[in-house]
Amino acid sequence: MSMADTFLRWRYRVIPDHLLGEILAKRWIDNAIPLLILLIVIAAFGFAIPGFFGLSSIANLLRQWGEFSLLVMALMIVMVAGGIDLSVGSTFALGNIVALALLTVGGLPWPLVVVLTMACGAAVGLVNGVLVGYLRLRAFLTTLVTLIIVRAIVDMLLLTYSVSIASTFIDSEAWYFLGEGSIFSLPVSVVVTLVIAITVHIVFSRTRPGWSVLATGGSRRSAHNVGIPVRRVICMTYVVSGTLCALAGVLFASRLGGAGADTGVGLEIAALTAAVLGGNSLGGGRGSAAKAVIGSITVMILVNSLVRMGVNSGANSLLLGLVLLGAVAIDVRFLKNKHKLLSKVYVSPTYATLPTAPATTAPSPYAVNDRLQGVELIGLGEIDGPEDVILDEDDNIYAGNRVGDIIRFLAPDYSRQEIFAHVGGRPLGMAFDRDGALLVCIGGMGLYRVTKDRKVEKLTDETNRSLLSVTDDSRLRLADDLDIAPDGRVFFSEATTRYEMAEWSVDSLESRGNGRIICYDPIRGTTRTVLKGLVFPNGICMANDGQSFYFAETWACRISRYYFDGPRAGEVEVVIPDLPGYPDNINRASDGTYWLALVGMRTPTMDLAMKQPGFRKRMARRIAFDEWLYPNINTGCVVRFDDAGTVVETLWDKKGDNHPMITSMREHKGHLYIGGISNNRIGRLKLEGMDPAWTGPDNYWRKA
Repeated sequence: MSMADTFLRWRYRVIPDHLLGEILAKRWIDNAIPLLILLIVIAAFGFAIPGFFGLSSIANLLRQWGEFSLLVMALMIVMVAGGIDLSVGSTFALGNIVALALLTVGGLPWPLVVVLTMACGAAVGLVNGVLVGYLRLRAFLTTLVTLIIVRAIVDMLLLTYSVSIASTFIDSEAWYFLGEGSIFSLPVSVVVTLVIAITVHIVFSRTRPGWSVLATGGSRRSAHNVGIPVRRVICMTYVVSGTLCALAGVLFASRLGGAGADTGVGLEIAALTAAVLGGNSLGGGRGSAAKAVIGSITVMILVNSLVRMGVNSGANSLLLGLVLLGAVAIDVRFLKNKHKLLSKVYVSPTYATLPTAPATTAPSPYAVNDRLQGVELIGLGEIDGPEDVILDEDDNIYAGNRVGDIIRFLAPDYSRQEIFAHVGGRPLGMAFDRDGALLVCIGGMGLYRVTKDRKVEKLTDETNRSLLSVTDDSRLRLADDLDIAPDGRVFFSEATTRYEMAEWSVDSLESRGNGRIICYDPIRGTTRTVLKGLVFPNGICMANDGQSFYFAETWACRISRYYFDGPRAGEVEVVIPDLPGYPDNINRASDGTYWLALVGMRTPTMDLAMKQPGFRKRMARRIAFDEWLYPNINTGCVVRFDDAGTVVETLWDKKGDNHPMITSMREHKGHLYIGGISNNRIGRLKLEGMDPAWTGPDNYWRKA
């Protein structure tokens, strides 16, 4: 290796270029600009106002923030679903006057007052929800009308009950505790707000209702098409918004104990400014409790500091309007430029060098031949993309297709087929367990099990998160192939943790260790990563010793052996370091050797490009996706090798007529069945000299 190549290799080992793309891909990066604005506001007013960081000043600010933040949270929830609620200020004022009237005039106990006031706010939200969600009226105009109507109701209540409220003393320490008390040195309103913020965060990030709200805001048509009750979701966001606004009104009533005609006036503008300034999108589909908290703190500091500096209310409103305008501009521009930047830096090639490719001419064991020319074709034009094929004890063939089905071709002539199971995602590697159930790796979904009675069960879709990973790599993106150990443990490959199923080929451009091998233990119900840093790990096959398995690394063009049990447990041994092509699935042969599919062949151009990460990076930035340089995956072959890594034979389709792309093969009763992810047929080749009674399920699970 030359000095330049050595330097280039170490440069890409030491400097992790991919981290920038992973950081930009994180959701919390959207909070970077709002957080920066918050820090600037704190620094500016902290310097300009004496005693800004005093305890009394902070305590007073916190009590006001707790109430205001609930309004921002309420508005954020509606905005995430793609709506807007201009009635938050009026509903807040309604909650204030209703709570005081029920306490003073009605004489009701304070817990019942809180419940009834929140119910009153929920009723306002329900009116908005029905009009906007079910009747499909314009959210802006509808909530503007609601603002006017609710404000009129508040004014009428003030005329009727203001004197009674002002002249009645509320004899309840618990009531005053809501507005003036503290829990762990924090005002009650702040504690309530933090609890609600944490709840909202969990709902949006971990629950189906939260995902439904996000999906509705992202695209209502798409959400409707996947079965989300869009109208109900929209309606419920307004109900939640009204409830939170009324709760804020209760806390305000408890703190000040009075009601006025100006209560809540202009709060809708302040809340909207805070929501947008925090990074919540006006277009819907993007927002969080953290963004609402950041935005509400910023606006609350801004407004209170201007008041302390003697700025009149008109200038205050003018500044808020300018801030809102700027926040909208930042929201639009940042989102657009973020995706532009991410598209340029996320694909991050590294330096990769491959051993010299062996010759494919005689006397090389990889010499091209025409042994696949006579392959019999099964299901020609009737199946789309059978990535893996497998046969059961009754000689039926199983293969996945692009639309999420597992197709079963019925023996003996395979002229009839049926949908054995619909799994939803892209079925890839398959294996039968001891009970005869079919285990399937599904791209984008994880590891699943299909029982004999066709019931689809999820086994696992996540593993332990890497401690030093910037992104959360616990979710399985591209579960690829699997095999089952004698004790029932399932070892399966995840080809890449950075790309989804539809982008798997982009991983070849990076050729870094984005993949891993994972173990699922059905007895303990645990999933853990056993090997990581692999270059697109693909096929997995249990060795005949029952203590190790072979695995393929596609872009590294090598086959390795991992010992998971026995005296060599934990060791990795490279068996074939220099394949002439890109390896895919591996399966057992009847004579104790192993079949290997080569999905495509290496080319000098691609091998050279692997040593030029700068070239590949510039290509990814400047050239259209469909014109990138990719590995040749249009010509493949089948290789048979033994435990020592010696190639026993190769099977080629010289003209590429029958199987130009081969991703899998299975030996079964003297025949080799061949699949390909880009093919529209399954091949069957009669094997000479192989056991005509041998089957995979029997070889794996026969009893001694």
